[in-house]
Amino acid sequence: MVDPRLVPLRDLAVSYARTPGEVRSVAVVGNAPMVPSAARAAAIDGCDLVLRTNSFVLDAPGADPVAGRRTSLVLWGRLVRATTSSFDDYRSRLYVLLEPMRMFHRPEVWPGSWPADLGLVVARNDAVAVPLLDELGVPWRTDALAPTTGTTAAWLARALFPDAEVHLTGLSYVDDPSPERWDYQSGATGRIGPEHRVAAEGALLRGWWQQGRVRFWPTDSEEEA
Repeated sequence: MVDPRLVPLRDLAVSYARTPGEVRSVAVVGNAPMVPSAARAAAIDGCDLVLRTNSFVLDAPGADPVAGRRTSLVLWGRLVRATTSSFDDYRSRLYVLLEPMRMFHRPEVWPGSWPADLGLVVARNDAVAVPLLDELGVPWRTDALAPTTGTTAAWLARALFPDAEVHLTGLSYVDDPSPERWDYQSGATGRIGPEHRVAAEGALLRGWWQQGRVRFWPTDSEEEA
């Protein structure tokens, strides 16, 4: 059963599906570097709904397939680093703002790259960030912690569509629970914020995969795990 507080977001997301009103499969694509894989790209683009996060990169026409080209929902934070894919065909996508650090009085900022005519919806912290942090079992209230956008996207896919088949990929911390930095498919790098507990997030997602609750495509393999 979907949390009633999430029903408006679910209903809006459904309207962006391949076939509006029908979501039987969801792909969640993180931003970690991935080896080329025609199978992975086809699985992503074949899903009814494709969620991408922050500084995502789409496969260029004619290039080796890596992570596909379809994008239904974009989950992003206010400090997003825009790529050439971030706002490509933005009128055909739903942009969902995540701002868990606003729970700890983080000041509002706005990315200068944001198109003036692009609207968005905001994910409710009480219905998304809080239950996810509680599920992670981390001391988020005392330590001012926040989940990563990738894990939030995976959690939302299951929370909004509990009966759908969920594919996860591009989340390096599922394989490496203690990364020293973020490496991106775009070629950029970044520090891991002190508000994240990446080891706990990787353990949560590995548990879902091992229990058969999601399907997982490693970043360093052409095949599904």
